[in-house]
Amino acid sequence: MLTNNTDVLIVGAGPTGTTLAIALQQAGVNHLLIDKLDQGQNTSRAAVIHAHTLEMLEELGVSSELAKRGMKLANFVIRDRNRALVHLRFDQLPSAYRYLLMLPQNETEKVLAERLAALGGSIRRGITATAVSQHADGAQVTLKTPKGDTLVNARYVVGGDGMHSIVRTAVGIEFEGGTYEESFVLADVRMQWSLGTSEVSLFFSPAGVVVVAPLPDGAYRIVATLDNAPEQPGIADIQALLDARGPTTGLNRVEEVVWSSRFRVHHRIARSYRKGPFLLMGDAAHVHSPAGGQGMNTGIVDAVVLGRLLADVIHGKQPDAVLDSYGQVRRPAAEKVLGLAGLLTSMATVRSAPKRTLRNAVLSLINRLPPARRRLQMNLSGLARRQMAAIPGR
Repeated sequence: MLTNNTDVLIVGAGPTGTTLAIALQQAGVNHLLIDKLDQGQNTSRAAVIHAHTLEMLEELGVSSELAKRGMKLANFVIRDRNRALVHLRFDQLPSAYRYLLMLPQNETEKVLAERLAALGGSIRRGITATAVSQHADGAQVTLKTPKGDTLVNARYVVGGDGMHSIVRTAVGIEFEGGTYEESFVLADVRMQWSLGTSEVSLFFSPAGVVVVAPLPDGAYRIVATLDNAPEQPGIADIQALLDARGPTTGLNRVEEVVWSSRFRVHHRIARSYRKGPFLLMGDAAHVHSPAGGQGMNTGIVDAVVLGRLLADVIHGKQPDAVLDSYGQVRRPAAEKVLGLAGLLTSMATVRSAPKRTLRNAVLSLINRLPPARRRLQMNLSGLARRQMAAIPGR
């Protein structure tokens, strides 16, 4: 049976929402975590966890389990077909997590849900928030449940409910930005791959971009831009992408498509992360290109930071006003991530020959300059944004 009163109602039980629930459960904060889906996603979607994210998750007791289940890669190589332009080494990061951790999102969600359950928390599924309103003591939310509608009063409501967030929409926070012209193909495939399993490869070509990343179960994640992508790309579609954009040497043959999808990518950010008792995090607050694998990671860090602040406020250690600092540190972090993802996407979608030549020259120069290469490694790993996860004075 659902409670009618809670300190924090979390709408959305993806990685971001579940991370916040873990933080609150661990801190002894009364909360309710709901999700409209009857069960968690069974598709992999986000596939990389970066060093800074793992550092942040240490305090929630999940980093070691994620590291155990994932595949640790040291190399990220940007290529123009057969030519390596930039070789980034993540085993040189100033962190205990000196690697790219490849782990399908459904596995990440499973680890987070198991940790929440171990702490005595739970996800209430099949429940949809349909209306929200503010009142003197916080907020009131109408929930649609299998047994009918019910009202929940909450001191705070957190929208972790994705790009089409009902929380953000209902309270009138603008979602500023636009949409990329290209659609994206996302697929997990089994294939023979000449570059093996030691690196994540980002290929530039006149035909467009394709990313190939090994996964722990022997499959490979494929991400590519495509003007008119089919709804569910098949073997022939993925093979055509690799043939036109990947290496021209070696055996590179797709044998099975485990899962595939297409999607359009937005680049948007919420004008504010807070409005009264309502707060936003993850895709409800910021969405962008998948280039660099930053989306889920940024949302998880949002959740850890917000969890700390909510626990302090609800336990009376800090005044309500300290929650304003959440957006003050995390929105600039999202702006930087949008800038990084946008830059990578712009470079990847260059079509004219002169611009491709200039892009390749710039990237080759970065590869020869250790400080420039290190800066890119720090940005991709999230470690360059460590201070944007620290609340001043806390």
